[in-house]
Amino acid sequence: MARRYDSRTTIFSPEVEYAMEAISHAGSVLGVLAKDGVVLAAEKKVTGKLLDLSGATTGGYGGSGEKIFLLNSNVVAGVAGFTADAMSLVNYARQSAQRHLLSYNEDIPVEQLAQSLCDLKQGYTQFGGLRPFGVSLLYAGWDPHYQFQLYHSDPSGNYSGWKATCIGANSGTAQSLLKQDYKDDISIEEAIELVLKTMSKTMDSTTLGSEKLEFATLTLDPITKSPRAKIYRPAEVDALLKKHDLAKKEDDVEMSAS
Repeated sequence: MARRYDSRTTIFSPEVEYAMEAISHAGSVLGVLAKDGVVLAAEKKVTGKLLDLSGATTGGYGGSGEKIFLLNSNVVAGVAGFTADAMSLVNYARQSAQRHLLSYNEDIPVEQLAQSLCDLKQGYTQFGGLRPFGVSLLYAGWDPHYQFQLYHSDPSGNYSGWKATCIGANSGTAQSLLKQDYKDDISIEEAIELVLKTMSKTMDSTTLGSEKLEFATLTLDPITKSPRAKIYRPAEVDALLKKHDLAKKEDDVEMSAS
């Protein structure tokens, strides 16, 4: 039986709200903007032991990852929501970035790439027979116009810039923690520590590990001054978590001694 909003052009359909509700149950994705880089971390929900996460089975969309993708040499994105929708948007973003590179011989500005995806997403909210993309994205990028940037876009096509934010499950709790601990002059190392601290308190899992966490950073190469994106491999994630635990223990010892 058709609902009233399905047959009238003057009433907004609640489908966008349904899409945003679906995102609120997805794995958390957290981003923090630092003065010398951007940090992204994402909670993986698919952790079956028999699942093959090698690059051969993911269609080249990000190796062993399911939540963080390289869109261009200067932009990394974290996604929360339906993976199939995310793959479609990732592919569209990569094509847009390559078209810009071919036309202008430069990397696409970060906000322009975010706006391009939002134009596509907003179009899917206008017409009958289409449903909105059930995915939100965090864009971490760098360009010579505005340096390091962090953007968030939702299924409606809205986007906004952030210093630190979280999407997905437990996003409200994470943003409360970020408000307390974020500083404007934060360094990339401090941002990594803040991200890991926040994720450890908001993820459904009791312990952090590479099977539950994806991690990426975007910095500038000290020699070439060009953006350098790094999506951590599972072994590198475990090493980072181990380093974080050691640093935490050293801080606890210093506090107890004082």
